Amino acid sequence: MRLASPSPEQTQAIAERLAARLQPGDVIALIGELGAGKTEFVHGLARGLQVPPGQVASPTFVLVHEYSGRLTLAHVDLYRLEQLSPDFLLELEEYWSGPYVTVIEWAERLSGSGPEEYLEITFTWTGEQSRELVLVGHGRRGEELIVHYNAPDN
Repeated sequence: MRLASPSPEQTQAIAERLAARLQPGDVIALIGELGAGKTEFVHGLARGLQVPPGQVASPTFVLVHEYSGRLTLAHVDLYRLEQLSPDFLLELEEYWSGPYVTVIEWAERLSGSGPEEYLEITFTWTGEQSRELVLVGHGRRGEELIVHYNAPDN
């Protein structure tokens, strides 16, 4: 599925809509160039999961931040890691198999070591402020998230 986002605010709104459909164990893998909107997307997810405003920051030095809301959001940023250690991969597996919604920036660095079921979102610049988001579901739950995203709000 392809979604157009003309602004950072629209990117957040897309994420907020998706957040309403998330449940524990869901994983969202974000891929895109530096500055393409991945962290803006996480801000929208956090808002949609009722995380108190102002808490989300890119976890560049800590690698994983947890935010409490309607569900606990685990925000992973793999930007500064060129290689993932087996110990860190085990730690990540605890997130995506636990009671969290896990969002992973720079998910392409997992190189196939990620979960079987997840939603992949690739961000591509289409203009000065605009971007295209391409959503691909992997596994049953990843595909369900796309279907649920398109379902009318109740």
